[in-house]
Amino acid sequence: EVQLVESGGGLVQPGGSLILSCAASGFPFSNNDMTWVRQTPGKGLEWVSQIAADGATYYTDSVKGRFTISRDNAKGTLYLQLNALKTDDTAMYYCARAALLGLDYWGKGTLVTISS
Repeated sequence: EVQLVESGGGLVQPGGSLILSCAASGFPFSNNDMTWVRQTPGKGLEWVSQIAADGATYYTDSVKGRFTISRDNAKGTLYLQLNALKTDDTAMYYCARAALLGLDYWGKGTLVTISS
C-alpha cells in the first residue's frame, strides 16, 4: 500500500523558516518523481516544487530562491525547506507522487501558517 505522510508544518512568523518532511512507503521511492503542492481557500491548488528521480529540481516562480526541495532515497523521505516565509505561503502542503498522467498518490497534508 502506497503511503505518504507529511509532517513539519506549524505557525511561523513572516521571515521565518520551516522544514517539511514526507515519509513515503509502499513503492520504490528512488525511482519516482515527487512533488509538493499547496492549497489555500482563496487560490485553490498550487504546484510548488518537484524533484525528479535523477535529482533535477523545479519550482514555481513565487518560491524560487526561498524554498528548496530535496530527497533522501535511503530513508524514503521527501523534504521541502521553506525560508523567508511570507503570509502568502500560508497553506496546506501536500506531497504527491508524480506519475506519467499526473499526481497519483497524495498525503493528507501538513498545515503551514505564517502570521505575526
